[in-house]
Amino acid sequence: MFDLKWIRDEPEAFDRGLERRGLEPQSAAVLELDRRRRELHTELQEMQNRRNAASKEIGQKMQAGERDAAEALKREVAELKQKLGDVEAREQELAQQLDDRLARLPNLPAGDVPDGDDEDANVELRRWGEPTVPAGAKQHFELGEALGEMDFELAAKLSGSRFVVMQGEVARLHRALGQFMIDLHTREHGYLETNPPVLLRDAALYGTGQLPKFGDDLFRTTNEFWLSPTAEVPLTNLAADEILDEAALPQRYTALTLCFRAEAGAAGKDTRGMLRQHQFEKCELVSIAHPERSWDELERMTGCAETVLQRLELPYRVVALCTGDLGGAAAKTYDIEVWLPGQEMYREISSCSNTLDYQARRMKARFRPKDGKGTRFVHTLNGSGIAVGRALIAVMENHQQPDGSIRVPEALQPYLGGQPRIGARADVSADG
Repeated sequence: MFDLKWIRDEPEAFDRGLERRGLEPQSAAVLELDRRRRELHTELQEMQNRRNAASKEIGQKMQAGERDAAEALKREVAELKQKLGDVEAREQELAQQLDDRLARLPNLPAGDVPDGDDEDANVELRRWGEPTVPAGAKQHFELGEALGEMDFELAAKLSGSRFVVMQGEVARLHRALGQFMIDLHTREHGYLETNPPVLLRDAALYGTGQLPKFGDDLFRTTNEFWLSPTAEVPLTNLAADEILDEAALPQRYTALTLCFRAEAGAAGKDTRGMLRQHQFEKCELVSIAHPERSWDELERMTGCAETVLQRLELPYRVVALCTGDLGGAAAKTYDIEVWLPGQEMYREISSCSNTLDYQARRMKARFRPKDGKGTRFVHTLNGSGIAVGRALIAVMENHQQPDGSIRVPEALQPYLGGQPRIGARADVSADG
């Protein structure tokens, strides 16, 4: 959502921001609706003032014995009451049209976001680790199926495509990854562990920008709940309709939850394996930040996500998304892409975004400055810290051994009872 006063003052800047997103100018249509709504609001106030004045005059005329004048005023008040209802309904209709138009528009990109039509224009910022391709490198699903612990056909029998059944040591490794991430972010990075609902109401998804435009990407229950596509939604909405103290900022939350996505726009993409699932687990990071410190918070959050990959000994790169690849709510996004030897390419494993006050305005999430004068909108940030299934893929592919076993990174070994490998030769020592 946008600040209407800013659009009135800077219509050209508003349109330039949308143009960078590949959209047509919107300021003229927005401001016309705003003008008509404000005119009706002014008319409504004038009629209310006149009704109040006429109501007061009725008593005065009655006391003065001017019954005919009092009756005329009563008729005027009755007519005003009818007109007020009509004008109020028209004003509300215009206000709804204005809100609907603004709600479907994406956030404006930050000034330093690179321009471009698609992911080919994303800009690589840095790399960590040395990507390698072991001789005979296999993809994760080949490794998992060879171990007999990753079954896509069984999952299809239960639920259809884009699901997996994990068992045994692969399932344990997946569980260990999630526990490692949540422990890291709470114990070392200062995030508050939270266990939110994954059944959500319309207002929560509207607040973070998934609704009304992206409903096709979501799953909905028969009793009007939505299945959470990411814990960003419930965690960010913890600040909805709240007025926080400035001293309480930033508020940092993390959650390890199931996520559900319809993948409506991904037909034919990544149909093999676990890269693009309808159901997956993700460790999410959310910050409710002071507007003057949100850019520093984005860098911090991205660093927290990078630490996960470093501890797991996984090569990765960080890229700045261009305007054509930017998510709808984001003003700026860093993608972290992990190296997958089985595909011989980098694939996204985390996105960290600053939405500025775009979500906060939709949610009415504010804070009270120390001086106590009025309120201001917070800035909201979200990031994957990280997607557990994709981390499993990366660990399996990067740490695969010639015998088909998987080396367990040192950071994960405490979660597996000190076990150095999983798979065909898990009983062999790490250097054996």
